[in-house]
Amino acid sequence: MKYPEIRNYINGKWINSSTSKKMEVISPLDGNLLSTVPMSSASDLNEAVKAAQLAFLSWSKTPIKERVQVFFRYKQLLEKYLPELAALCSEENGKTYGESVAEIEKCIELTEFATSLPQLVTGELLEVSRGVECRTEHVPLGVVASIVPFNFPSMVPNWTIPNALALGNCMIMKPSEKVPLSCCRLADILKEAGLPDGVFNIVHGDVEIVEAICDHPKIEAVSFVGSTKIAKIVYQRATHNYKRCLALGGAKNHLLVLPDAISEMTAQNVAASMSGCAGQRCMAASAMIGVGAIDHIVDKICDEARKIVPGVNLGAVINKASLDRIEHFITEAEKDGAKILVDGRNTKVAGKEKGTYVGPTVIDFVTSDMSVAREEIFGPVISIIRTKTVDEALAIENANPYGNAASVFTQNGGMARYIIDRASAGMIGVNVGVPVPREPFSFGGWNESKFGVGDITGKSSIEFWTKLKKSTIKWNADAGINWMS
Repeated sequence: MKYPEIRNYINGKWINSSTSKKMEVISPLDGNLLSTVPMSSASDLNEAVKAAQLAFLSWSKTPIKERVQVFFRYKQLLEKYLPELAALCSEENGKTYGESVAEIEKCIELTEFATSLPQLVTGELLEVSRGVECRTEHVPLGVVASIVPFNFPSMVPNWTIPNALALGNCMIMKPSEKVPLSCCRLADILKEAGLPDGVFNIVHGDVEIVEAICDHPKIEAVSFVGSTKIAKIVYQRATHNYKRCLALGGAKNHLLVLPDAISEMTAQNVAASMSGCAGQRCMAASAMIGVGAIDHIVDKICDEARKIVPGVNLGAVINKASLDRIEHFITEAEKDGAKILVDGRNTKVAGKEKGTYVGPTVIDFVTSDMSVAREEIFGPVISIIRTKTVDEALAIENANPYGNAASVFTQNGGMARYIIDRASAGMIGVNVGVPVPREPFSFGGWNESKFGVGDITGKSSIEFWTKLKKSTIKWNADAGINWMS
């Protein structure tokens, strides 16, 4: 075992779980054992909540301009430790080192936005009548929780940590039991940055901890990122217990490719979108809808896909179960009549035979009723559906129950606007394969890709992590009786 066994982080200290049940943390790169992670109990969560409640008393009263000083230092430390964090992310998640560097760079950008919050939550003040003023102010909720997935061990935690904490909340983090090491390292870095004990806590575990978070009476809000199936359950359970909840689910992102698209640029974007992070991201291109004569573009996509080499510029998928599931989709599509143009099944990387790799896969002549066209694959696979018109393509995109992202590749500005207006997705790209907005613009989809109001990052997150207090004040005795009385 490469690393010491993982423990919970409560009130600034690493402590053992109350249970003896553990899970192994295996590197997808080579199948080696990295560590073990505890499957904690509700009593462990209780201890973390108590610590957070106590810390909230002083942290919430600390002026926001002082709170964000922690995150100025945190940003500098993320920059300092970037190579270490990227290597750890790659090791436990399986993505390439370059992709892991990009993930930590995004953490830095997210933290940079949090340092600007004092300028964004100043509130409003207006004299509404002679001698009477009304004002608003954003106040923190209290103890909040963040439940995060395996595919971005550092970035998704940092979707919530900087904003929620800078706005005055105290947090319980539940990392994915598949990739807990990165989140633990973030806790140490936050402490080094000067974050007071108890403001940020980690409780490891599985479904028991997720359910306990949703049920705990002292947790005011829950954010979740994961599959749509679990997002629905978390949202229903948390809101049933009168909590705020923002639960992000899965996706089936469609790229509409028109014949006038620039072939080389489109092919590079499509291939990168479907294979980046081994396709294990909710913004990955999963289905490409080719409109009209696009054979020349498909040929170039295949050329680009063949340049993507597992173990070199393509990482591993998270585990054997995921590998088997992805390969099953490919095999089923082939049986249903689709044509496999580039086949990534049965991939082995020399020297890493125990790693879990799927090569880039391009499947043509897919029909919209095939499972490979309907379900989230979460692997480096692109399914090509062919249509005659843009409206046919939009009908397929709109029928998709998810709504994270959609993109169009064209040189026709009017057609791009037509598709932007009609695609049913929260994030739209034009000649962009992964249309993730940069800060301060927020991340969030529509339909069955998101449950709850608002977005998890950017300006929109302020409304989720705070509540608005309104004050009406009259000091002028000469104002007499008026409509405000």
